[in-house]
Amino acid sequence: MVKYKVTLTKTAQKQLDKLPNSVSEDLLKTILSLSTNPRPQGLKKLKGRDGYRVRSGSYRIIYDIIDKILVVEVIALGHKKDIYE
Repeated sequence: MVKYKVTLTKTAQKQLDKLPNSVSEDLLKTILSLSTNPRPQGLKKLKGRDGYRVRSGSYRIIYDIIDKILVVEVIALGHKKDIYE
């Protein structure tokens, strides 16, 4: 099984740090699951910007998949009402 390395941009790390622990724990589980399956069910290719989106409850995780070097880079995360601005 191929494992991808999951990285967070500084922006994504700051967004994660600001969230309550209960929310950030759920998001981290989803983010870590991307290392074994970077294209899970429910994945959406974004229009108007690079990357993909996956849901975790009311939150969204925006990320890029770099297949050549097996990296998943989390660009941004946040509540669904805020993330697309």
